[in-house]
Amino acid sequence: MELVSITVRNFRSITEANKLHIKRSTVLLGPNNEGKSNILRALVAGLTFLTNYGKRFSRFRQRHISSFFSRGIYNWDRDIPVHMKENEKAKTDILLEFKLTNEEIEEFRQNVGSNLNGNLPIEVSFGKNDVKVTVRKRGRGGPALSKKSAEIADFVSRRFEFQYIPAIRTAESAQKIVEQIVARELEAVEDDPKFAKALKQIEDIQRPILEVISTGIQKTLGRFLPDIKSVKVDIEEEERYEALRRHCSIVIDDGTPTKLQYKGDGVQSLAALGIMRHASDKGTKNKNLILAIEEPESHLHPAAIHELRDVLSDLSRTCQVFITTHCPLFVDRTNVKSNIIVAKKKAQPAKDVEAIRKALGVKASDNLRHAEFVIIVEGEDDKIALQSLLSCYSKKLGKALGENTIAIDTLGGASNLSYKAGLVRDALCSFCCFLDNDDEAHRAADKAISNGLLKVADIKYATMPDRRESEIEDLYNVSLYENFVFNKYGVSLKNPKFKTRRKWSERIAETFRHQGQRFGDKIKTEIKMGVAELVASSPEKALNDKVRSPFDALVVLLENRL
Repeated sequence: MELVSITVRNFRSITEANKLHIKRSTVLLGPNNEGKSNILRALVAGLTFLTNYGKRFSRFRQRHISSFFSRGIYNWDRDIPVHMKENEKAKTDILLEFKLTNEEIEEFRQNVGSNLNGNLPIEVSFGKNDVKVTVRKRGRGGPALSKKSAEIADFVSRRFEFQYIPAIRTAESAQKIVEQIVARELEAVEDDPKFAKALKQIEDIQRPILEVISTGIQKTLGRFLPDIKSVKVDIEEEERYEALRRHCSIVIDDGTPTKLQYKGDGVQSLAALGIMRHASDKGTKNKNLILAIEEPESHLHPAAIHELRDVLSDLSRTCQVFITTHCPLFVDRTNVKSNIIVAKKKAQPAKDVEAIRKALGVKASDNLRHAEFVIIVEGEDDKIALQSLLSCYSKKLGKALGENTIAIDTLGGASNLSYKAGLVRDALCSFCCFLDNDDEAHRAADKAISNGLLKVADIKYATMPDRRESEIEDLYNVSLYENFVFNKYGVSLKNPKFKTRRKWSERIAETFRHQGQRFGDKIKTEIKMGVAELVASSPEKALNDKVRSPFDALVVLLENRL
């Protein structure tokens, strides 16, 4: 069961945000004071109401509504738009659409007694003093389902867990979030017969004391109110369960053991997310988890933000993550429409990366302005060759390159990898690298990975199975360019020195020197560019079929990412 869309009407600055599609990871972007946090808080209000009450709501309706309002999750005076406050019948509507699996459709039929086509649209309407749940199903079945709102809320709450982490993460709020997560996890032991037996023993020990207190109160009151027949002081079973999971102490030892509430704001934020990740990994008792985080970058050092981005990416594989942010790092670059832009009091999915850049105030360089994905290569010659090779061997990539959806950018030397990766990332482009397989490229890649700029899966190398080091030119057919080298430099590549197992630039340098020709960086650059231009003119003949597998792997990577 997944949440697939949300519609918000009349909540704070949002008059209407119609059917915003929710993915595994959904990012709300936009300038300050445009309403992105209000959409997230509307989601919080709707899901909190649905997931906390269920069947108990039908038994204690007014009590739970009062509790809900008193906790400040929804406040009509605060949350209804200013221009509507004169109308006391005005209400906030939050429509949440869920998608059910085939198994859940059958369970719904058995539990609720109604058939669904797979979608369950539930509208929570908050009035000034009341809350109404309606099933917005088209046709005759809708009104009948709405009469079963308590059963439906219970159906949803048994399949969902929901956690909200606000932007202002004080020591008290961080501790509260952690306690909520710990309490939810501790619920698992309540099904254990040993726990039930122990709780019964506690009840038996407490009962005589409560009876004495009850008798004492009755005697005292009886002097003033003779009609009193009995007084009973008791602890309800539900409250006894809650008391055993209500509070916890978290001590973090980073050299000095310290309680969480005395750590900095950043540590508290990460602790809450760390426990949430643990809860998600365990599956939260077979429930789908929705995690709503307001500005996850708040209070964090830049290095921690990189780590947190990876944590949230991992979380989105097992639960739904919904965040608001001003930070480009949290933008979903692979699924652009998962980013919702909130501006001018409206919310809509991003059409392209350029719209996201505009919303965040990010300026990209001219060559990356329209690109959504970037291939980083070492030199201009590699760019020229790959442009033609990729277009030749993949229609999909050829089209993307022609439309500049994919761009190829150069390093001017492998040592610049971290710097370039940072620029491309800040331009909100997804990217990968195709590098020479030599020590310089390995060092640069290791540095970028350790700095959180790249993942191992983002890099492909021009490897050869029988060589410790190799370059992209090692993947080309020598017949493509041997006449060019002989005609321009008088050096034959049909030479034993060019057939060793060293990388291409070392082999050609040794071949030049062996044949009485000098070789330096200028000549190497000229030859590399000449070879690249020959590859570009005849890409279908360029690759050596025996060693082209690194290029083929790059094509697969790019097509999957695209």
